Formats: sequence, C-alpha cells, structure tokens
Amino acid sequence: MATCAVNRVLHVVRVGKSAQKLWGARSIWHISHLPETHQMLQKTVRDFAEAELKPNAAKYDKEGEFPMEQIKKMGELGLLSIDTPEEYGGTGLDCLAYCIALEEIARGCASIATMMSVHSSLYLNPIIKFGREDQKIQFAQPFTSGEQVGCFALTEPGNGSDAGAASTTATAKGDTYVLNGSKAFISNSAEGRGVIVFATTDKKKKHKGISAFLVPKPIDGLTVGKKEDKLGIRASSTCQLIFEDCVVPKENILGEPGMGFKIAMIALDGGRIGIASQALGIAQAALDCAVDYATKRSAFGAPIVKLQAIQAKLADMTTRLEGARLLTWRAAMLKDNNLPFTKEAAMAKLAASEAATFCAHTAIQVLGGMGFIADMPAERHYRDARITEIYEGTSEIMRLVIALNLVKEYGY
Repeated sequence: MATCAVNRVLHVVRVGKSAQKLWGARSIWHISHLPETHQMLQKTVRDFAEAELKPNAAKYDKEGEFPMEQIKKMGELGLLSIDTPEEYGGTGLDCLAYCIALEEIARGCASIATMMSVHSSLYLNPIIKFGREDQKIQFAQPFTSGEQVGCFALTEPGNGSDAGAASTTATAKGDTYVLNGSKAFISNSAEGRGVIVFATTDKKKKHKGISAFLVPKPIDGLTVGKKEDKLGIRASSTCQLIFEDCVVPKENILGEPGMGFKIAMIALDGGRIGIASQALGIAQAALDCAVDYATKRSAFGAPIVKLQAIQAKLADMTTRLEGARLLTWRAAMLKDNNLPFTKEAAMAKLAASEAATFCAHTAIQVLGGMGFIADMPAERHYRDARITEIYEGTSEIMRLVIALNLVKEYGY
C-alpha cells in the first residue's frame, strides 16, 4: 500500500472525523453502518496488515524479533498516532478510528498491536492530556513518526494489580528528582526511547503520593533488563527497567506532584479500549482460520463446515466476537464524546479478551491435530490471546471495576 494513498485516506477521515457524533455515542452497529470515513480507514489498514504483517507474523513470533522496519512504515502511514492531535504530528482522528485500525493490525500480528496499543494509549495519550506544551513538543511530537516508540512503567515485581503500592521512589534533590527501584513486564522497554515512570514521592500519602515522570532513554542510572521469554506476543519486547540513582529534572514531572496514580488510572481506562481492540483482532484472525479450514477440509464425504458440530462452534465464536466488538466501539464512542467510560472500558476489555481466548481455543478444536502444529497460525493465536486477560488489568480486576461502578449507579 503506497504511503501517499494511505495518507489521502487518512486526510479524508480527518475531515469527516466528527461524523460519528451526529448519531450519538450509544448507537453502534456493524462497520458498514459507521461513517464512510471509518470504513475507508478499516480497508486501508486491513490491506496494509494483509500485505505487510500477516505474511511475516510467524517469523516475528518464532525469532522474537521486534519488527522495527514495519513499525516505521506504520509511523509513516500515521497509524502510531491516530488519536494524537495534528499539531503534535498525529493523525488527529478519534478513539473509534483507533480501535478499528488497531483491530486490523492485531488481525495481522498481535505483537505489533501490543506495541501500537502501549505506544498510543499509555505513552502518547497521557502526555497529550496532562503534559505542558513544552513536554508535548519534547516527549510526544518526536514519537509520532515511527522512528521512536514510548513505554509506560507502572507495574513492579511485587505490586501486580495493586498499582498504588509503588516501591520505586523519587527523592527531591535540588531542582531534580532521583529515581530508585525497578519496574517489571514493561512492553516496548527494549526499544523505547521515552518512558512514563510512576514513583512514590511521598510515602505518607500512599497512592496520593505517587508522581509520574517523563524519562528519556537512554539515560544514566536506567538499565534495561533481559528480554522476557514469553508464551505469546513474542515479538513485543518485555523487560525490567532498573533505576539506580537516575536523575531527572523536576520539570519532567507529568501533571502535578502526587497526580501519578490518577494519571495511571485514566491512562489505563483508555488503554483497556486498546487491549480490547487487540483482542478482537486476535479473535477475528482465529475465526478466519477456523472458517477457512472448515471449508477446505473434507470428512464423511463433505467439507466439515457442513457438520452441525462445526457450525455450532463457528456460531459461538462469531457471537462472542461481535458482542465484544460492539462493547468496544461503545466504550470508544463514549470516550470520544467526553462521557464516563470506565465501566464500559472494563466491560469491553473483559468481553474481548475472553472472546479472544475462547475463539482461539475453539479454532484449534475445529482444526483438530492441525491446530496443534506450529505451521498453522491457530496455535499462535491461542498463545497471543492469553495475555489479553492479564495485562492492563486482569479479568478479575475488570469484574471488580465493573461491579464497583455498577453499585455506584444504583446509589450505593
């Protein structure tokens, strides 16, 4: 797909990006019912993923290779900053467009979708929302072209889902802060050139004493640990970040001191919409694989797609997939319309991640023994899907978020 052709499409989408607001945040249908601009975007990204990502996804997975060449191409096409304002080098589209594009990228390669989601949802978006103008120019604008990617350092070896228990510290020293501690399971950490780091500046205030820092990389005092050998999304780098007397200027605080936990929670709400979209792409790829095999594999004198047992599996797969997609689009459109979306993002992430695991599992069952062979993509989809129920909030945490918000809606 030629760059100029994609950019023309993205220009059209920019011009018409407000169209979806005309019919409200809660009216959601199939892609064919969305504005023409969003349909054009989907086709453009699908063509790119089919040509550039899908044919190489198995190779990236097997070799654990971070495909920087493909990342740069995505940057050139405007796909790494879809919902970043144009004045900072972004494409200037909405969250719904981001979801549509991310799903198509994940359908081609889940590892690249992880990179895209973390870079856009967890790195660029918080800077655009909370950063000063000079911070946006220094830490966001250079990260929209694909030449540099960013990461988000919240999780620690000992805190897991308890994000407020940050043991990494930031100690004020003159006009600087000195960071000490370590972060675990940080996506994009090996290649990332910018990090949002969450560290405790006042232990007495607990989660209200956490601040967010913008840290360039490389920098003295920051060491990247070994790349983790993972079950799935193997082309996405996941490492520890170790801070030992890492000095950053006070002006690198994102937002105000003590706002770190709030920034993290808001970022994760948006990030869950991104992970839901990634999960949808994995689920769709698994369904595609199952249908393709079922129409070509014959047993008992006919393609197995004619068997009711197979038809039931395909029906369950597509029902879960379509339901999760509608929840994801709904959350995205609530976000686009500046309406509360915390519960809806958690619902989307929960439904989409569990749909991805279910579809990937069922696809292997449809393929039988062939689904267990690495030459077929079904086993990769199965491995890639599993993490979507864990990172950016486990399914257990999603259920807590949903329940707590539901009870509030009932006035308790």
